[in-house]
Amino acid sequence: MKNYKLTIEYDGSRYYGWQRQPGQNTIQGKLESVLSRMCGDRVEVIGAGRTDAGVHARGMVANVFLETESTCEEIRDYLNTYLPEDIAVKEVREAAPRFHARYNATGKTYCYTCYDGKVKSVFDRKYYVYLEEEPDLDLMREAAAFLEGEHDFRNFCVNPRMKKSTVRRVNRIEIKRDGGYLRFTIHGTGFLQNMVRIIVGTLLEVGGGRMDVEEVRAALVNPERQKAGPTAPAQGLCLMEVDYN
Repeated sequence: MKNYKLTIEYDGSRYYGWQRQPGQNTIQGKLESVLSRMCGDRVEVIGAGRTDAGVHARGMVANVFLETESTCEEIRDYLNTYLPEDIAVKEVREAAPRFHARYNATGKTYCYTCYDGKVKSVFDRKYYVYLEEEPDLDLMREAAAFLEGEHDFRNFCVNPRMKKSTVRRVNRIEIKRDGGYLRFTIHGTGFLQNMVRIIVGTLLEVGGGRMDVEEVRAALVNPERQKAGPTAPAQGLCLMEVDYN
């Protein structure tokens, strides 16, 4: 039995997130179903993280142990033949026996896309969030600077009962405009549940004048969850890349 590393992209619009759940349409569930059919035995696919319902990915990484005579290319092609059209396996490579897609990950890059142009883009509509206003980029960048570095992000987590450490490191937050598109690129060593979407929601509140910059800094030390901004909608978020040493 060999360990294989998979690089996967998917449109999360019609899925109930990555994680397998009984009676729900999930990315992990689809992959496991196809691979189990290929091998004749039940297999478990281990993802680098658990994207939420409606979140997309261009560079999700997973690993799976398979007993098969097929080459990496044949495994990839079999998957892409039987997976739905909104899930694609870009690459399959043989990995070290101890490689673990989640535990060995050293960082992740997410991109959150908004649009505030005068004419909505029809064909991109599932992959951005439309803004009724044009936010102040300078204010958002000023607030984002407070969130970079290592902090306790408990107020940027949707799970109030989180028992493990909520300290995380955000290496960079870039906010760039491309015509009517506004893209937040966020890289960190790891993220809490909904953390990226709450960061974006908070920055949009600042950009729209509903929060000030000092409130963002206060959210890093205040124990009350409502001190951070709202959770931005899932459809604008995409996992771009997972880092490994």
